[in-house]
Amino acid sequence: MKQIGDHVTIAIDGPAGSGKSTVARRVAEKLGLLYLDSGAMYRAVTVLAIQNEVENDIPKLIGLVKTCRINFEDNGKKILLNSDDVSIQIRTPEVNKLVADIAKVPEIRNEIVKHQQKIGEEGSIIAEGRDLTTIVFPDADFKFYLDASVKERAKRRFAELQAQNVDTTLEAVETEISARDEKDTSREHSPLRAAEDAIHVDTTGKTIEEVVDFIVDQISNQK
Repeated sequence: MKQIGDHVTIAIDGPAGSGKSTVARRVAEKLGLLYLDSGAMYRAVTVLAIQNEVENDIPKLIGLVKTCRINFEDNGKKILLNSDDVSIQIRTPEVNKLVADIAKVPEIRNEIVKHQQKIGEEGSIIAEGRDLTTIVFPDADFKFYLDASVKERAKRRFAELQAQNVDTTLEAVETEISARDEKDTSREHSPLRAAEDAIHVDTTGKTIEEVVDFIVDQISNQK
């Protein structure tokens, strides 16, 4: 098994609100890895669609995606779309409602996957999303699938939105998450599913640090 100092790829999948973003970022900090938030990339594309009013014009949106620039700064905490910081915009209810439909477009996914794989070729990373262990990095050195109950995930996402002063309700967030789950698991292209060799982690009732420590221990024990 590779050492962390080598070119190592750690992939994490899971549904919305399962904690994978926060967990992946913390693991990246502990192990000194680059953090890649694939979901934020699809959200940035959704912001791009809204900005250019092409939410319902997929061919035009595909053209924009092929030429846009999506970058991460501050180890994934800040996401830039064509050099503009869209870290707040990508988490709004408007984006929440549209992102699943945009993310299921094969041509858009293909472009984002190519970008993600290019980042992975540059060095050791921990990447999280919904098809990282199955499509983007099927040969990842370590694979994890995080999950939690819908109610638990809704509470987490609602707390995040409140902290950002986004006007919404817990009920609305739970409805959005349930709808997102259905779209993610039933889409024809790259549906959300756990890789057969992924380690399942139920984060319901667990703290972020408990999940982070578990993943770090799993990696350390398999080195």
